[in-house]
This record gives sequence, C-alpha cells and structure tokens, in this order.
Amino acid sequence: MPQPLLIAVGRAELAPLPISPRLRGQLVYFMANPSLPGIPPLGENEYFFARADVERWLADGVFELVSPLDTANMTEVEISEEQETLFEWLRAHNVEHVRLRV
Repeated sequence: MPQPLLIAVGRAELAPLPISPRLRGQLVYFMANPSLPGIPPLGENEYFFARADVERWLADGVFELVSPLDTANMTEVEISEEQETLFEWLRAHNVEHVRLRV
C-alpha cells in the first residue's frame, strides 16, 4: 500500500508531507468545520486546518476530542509526535488547505 501524502492545495512548489495510515485516520479530528465562514469548498479527500487552531494545538500540546461515549464532554488529548510534525509543517509553510493522496 502506498504511503499517504498531504499535498498543499494551490502550492505546487511545496513537497508533499508523507503521513502514516494512523494519522490519515485522525485528520478529521483537526479539520475546521466546513460550514464556517471563510472555509473554501472542499473536494473529496480535502481538509482545511484553521491557522488559529494549529497555533493553539502547538502552544498547548493538546487538542480536545469529543468522547463517543459522552458527547456532552470534551477530553484533552496530548498531541503525538507525528501530529506535532503535521502542525509544524502546516505552520512553517503557511498551509491550511490540503488534499490527501493515497
């Protein structure tokens, strides 16, 4: 199976970021709500990561996750090394809109 790659939409000069299949499954945890103002229409396998969210996750070292067993409460989860690498890549290259290639 080929390794998943994140490609910055509209940034052909930027090398794709290789990610693990595990992180591929976690991308939905971090994507901005597509119905929010300022989020471009997303195609299949496209994600938008709001810059402010990325900065907060890097600063705090955690993100909040809704528990499937208790949707009324959020749980703080420490970001993994690979998640941190993703956030650093997004920040360093000023990327918000990506396409997943598998």
